[in-house]
Amino acid sequence: MNKYEVLGIVGEGAYGVVMKCRHKENNEVVAIKKFKDSEGIQMLAPSFRRRGKLYLVFEYVEKNMLELLEEMPNGVPAHRVRNYIFQLIKAIKWCHQNDVIHRGFARAMTVNSSAQLTDYVATRWYRSTELLLGAPYGKPVDIWAIGCILGELSDGQPVFPGESEIDQLFTIQKARQLILVLGPLPPEQMNMFHSNPRFSGLKVT
Repeated sequence: MNKYEVLGIVGEGAYGVVMKCRHKENNEVVAIKKFKDSEGIQMLAPSFRRRGKLYLVFEYVEKNMLELLEEMPNGVPAHRVRNYIFQLIKAIKWCHQNDVIHRGFARAMTVNSSAQLTDYVATRWYRSTELLLGAPYGKPVDIWAIGCILGELSDGQPVFPGESEIDQLFTIQKARQLILVLGPLPPEQMNMFHSNPRFSGLKVT
C-alpha cells in the first residue's frame, strides 16, 4: 500500500473496506479492497513482479495435513481434530459468506494450531460426486470435503480412497449402499454418469 495514496472510502461492509486510491508514480486511480483478517485463512503478503513474472508471497505455515498424518498414522487426538475442524469450518464459512467455493481441498493443506486454509492441488478423495461427474455444484461440495477430512484425521484412514476418478465413484457408491441413510447415487447423477463419454462402457452398481 505504500505505493498508493488513499483518496477516500468508497464503501465498507462486514468483511472489508473499498478505498479509492491513486498510484504515486503514474497517478492511476484504482479501487482497492482491504479485507479484514479472518481466522483460519492464510494471509497474502505484498506480491511483486520480476522479469515479467508475478510472485505471490504468503505467510509461512510450518506443517501440512499429510505430514501430520505421517506422524500419527492411527489418527490425531480427538481434541486436536476438534480444533482443526472447527477452524476449517470457520474458514469455509468466511469463504461461503463471500460467495467463494473452495472445492480444492488436499492432503497438503497446511495446518497448525489455527488450521489455516491454503490452496493446493485437490485430492480426489475429498471430491463429491458432483465434482467427479462434472455436474453443477455449489457450497455443499466443501461440506462434503470437510466430512472426509474429519474422518481421515480421526483414524488416519481416508474415507473414500479411490485410485482414479471412476474408482472414486465406485468407492463412494459402495459406501452409500452400506449406509442406508445415504442410499444410491441420485437418478440425475446416474443419468450424468451414463451420458458422460469418460465413463463409456462402465457401470456403477
